[in-house]
Amino acid sequence: DFTMKTVVFLSNNKKKPGQYSDVTRSDLGSVLAPSGIGSLHCSDAVNKPRILSAVSAIEIFSPVELFVENGTTATLTCSFKSKEAVSSATSVTWSFQPDGENTQQTVILYHLGGTSYPGSLAQFNVRVEWAGDMNKRDASIRVLQMQFKDNGTFSCDVKNPPDITGQSSHTRVLVIVGGVIGAVIGIILISVVTYLIIRRQEPQHDYE
Repeated sequence: DFTMKTVVFLSNNKKKPGQYSDVTRSDLGSVLAPSGIGSLHCSDAVNKPRILSAVSAIEIFSPVELFVENGTTATLTCSFKSKEAVSSATSVTWSFQPDGENTQQTVILYHLGGTSYPGSLAQFNVRVEWAGDMNKRDASIRVLQMQFKDNGTFSCDVKNPPDITGQSSHTRVLVIVGGVIGAVIGIILISVVTYLIIRRQEPQHDYE
């Protein structure tokens, strides 16, 4: 059986309005019987209302896409904006998800209190290093000797207590054959120069 605290406002009740009385399950029948018709209100005298403090959302920024030559070092930039001051409790988590796989992202680096810790993915254990500056709200990393198997999405997540709510940022990295970028730029430059030369050699026409 249970006992609950109630505030009883009954016309035939001798207690003053608003006065607490203990009512058990067996008493409810007599209280709510026709002879005692009235209004019954419950009041919680134990649980008090709690005021939740508003927490701002942290904002994290990184490029959407990045092209990197095979065998070179890639700098994955990540910055964040927070209304709270950066402290030793501020943490950064970098994760990776390979292209074409629906598996969950795997942590490749965790940074806290000025110290970086390698993640559980052996692919990056000796190739990922911290490149950021928390005082400047910079959470960037470097990945050495980029490989084709590094094609995928790199995610940056920052927690700055009590500012811990917010969406992580994502950068899709595409590793390409070395020299391709330079070759493409060279072709573009040659095309532009050729076009200008042809234009200058065309005869000038006067039209009435």
